[in-house]
Amino acid sequence: QVQLVESGGGLVQAGGSLRLSCAASGRTFSSYAMGWFRQAPGKEREFVASISSSDGVIYYADFVKGRFTISRDNAKNTVYLQMNSLKPDDTAVYYCARGRTGRSTKASTNFNSWGQGTQVTVSS
Repeated sequence: QVQLVESGGGLVQAGGSLRLSCAASGRTFSSYAMGWFRQAPGKEREFVASISSSDGVIYYADFVKGRFTISRDNAKNTVYLQMNSLKPDDTAVYYCARGRTGRSTKASTNFNSWGQGTQVTVSS
């Protein structure tokens, strides 16, 4: 069973930046797509971004396009989410997830391993 550990969350002012990291255990990281989701208080978990295992296919939610960048380093078993121009509406717990296959996807049902989450709070 893979373990995913997120880090990099925190409190930031609107307009600021944060870089989230997600470190995965095991030796098969490069075979799977990775994704980021978020859940704000009182709301359902929603898709943020995903990246395929090796062919560079990336998807973003419309609300983060141009502000967030997902990337991965297969040598370090780590996926990143660079978040710029943060807004108070970006406040949420951010979760890293591993896909069931190597294909990038937006559906949470296509991810079968989840981290514990990291809190991101954006103040106005």
